[in-house]
Amino acid sequence: MRRFSWKAWALMAGLGGLAGTLLVAAGAVCFTSGCSTLGYYAQAANGHLDLLQRSRPVADWLADETTPAPLRERLELSQRMRDFAVAELKLPDNRSYRRYADLGRSAVVWNVVAAPELSLELKTWCFAFTGCIGYRGYFRKEAADAMAAQLRAEGYEVSVYGVPAYSTLGRTDWLGGDPLLNTFLNWPEGELARLIFHELAHQVVYVDDDTTFNESFATAVERIGGARWLLRHGSQAARDDHAALTERRAEFRELTLRYRDSLAALYATALPPETQRQRKATLLAAMRAEHQQLKATRWAGFTGYDRWFDEANNASLGVLAAYFDLVPGFERLFDRSGGDFERFYAEVRTLAALPREQRRATLESLR
Repeated sequence: MRRFSWKAWALMAGLGGLAGTLLVAAGAVCFTSGCSTLGYYAQAANGHLDLLQRSRPVADWLADETTPAPLRERLELSQRMRDFAVAELKLPDNRSYRRYADLGRSAVVWNVVAAPELSLELKTWCFAFTGCIGYRGYFRKEAADAMAAQLRAEGYEVSVYGVPAYSTLGRTDWLGGDPLLNTFLNWPEGELARLIFHELAHQVVYVDDDTTFNESFATAVERIGGARWLLRHGSQAARDDHAALTERRAEFRELTLRYRDSLAALYATALPPETQRQRKATLLAAMRAEHQQLKATRWAGFTGYDRWFDEANNASLGVLAAYFDLVPGFERLFDRSGGDFERFYAEVRTLAALPREQRRATLESLR
């Protein structure tokens, strides 16, 4: 049986971005009571600096005769994607994804997300420069697990998952930018392209305190850009593989978001907590049963989502909203922009300047 990894779940669920951006500024000032201690900032800064120290320019890897052929081929492919991102998608032309590092592990950071027992509203943490976000990232899994244990002791439902990449929003370009990593370089061609485009999109538009806007925008860019890359440069095999993965991922989203909506409706009622707990258990059991049916039929025994469904809770369901809720609105806005990326980004920047509820309502009206 294939062993499931959180890296694989992130890829398959369309969370290649990883669950968003991570602050890596040392000595940043925490300005609300919900913020982390200086020790948290220190681990983030030290983790990112270690990542940068391990990285080398892709040109050096390609010039090194000892670089294994499979790695050389993937690095060359990544650079063609990087050039495509600038020329065709009008994404930033900077030092990001022009370096590579092998971290010797399956994830670059581990994110912790938490939600109350009877709510899908994620707990948020606030950071300088990025604002308030619904997750907390650690460069060591042991530290993530320790935070998860603390949150569970406080009564939260918690999910810990590995993230293959994150964005520093272009603010570390002077240090070499965000590097390519072994955690995602060998992903299928379409998924590698999507991840690079997603993370670069965060450098185009980023709004403090609005994870759903930021991640939905980047997801829209990755979906549109990934499709264009495969159409123009992907092999037939790559397009076929991506089509199969996309179909399964769409079915995963439909199933999980449908039950997430049912749980949200339940939690919005005035029913007694014990009644809500019982109905919640019934809904989660039904969701898992539907997964088993899909797995046995359309998915031909595919086990990649097993762990996610086994551990599904309010935290793991709540985080899905950040990446998917506003994507249809952004894709419609792109169409309304005539398929012109520069015009599209200008429209998104205009939306970003609006109050949070107004920009959300505008995007939802475009569905």
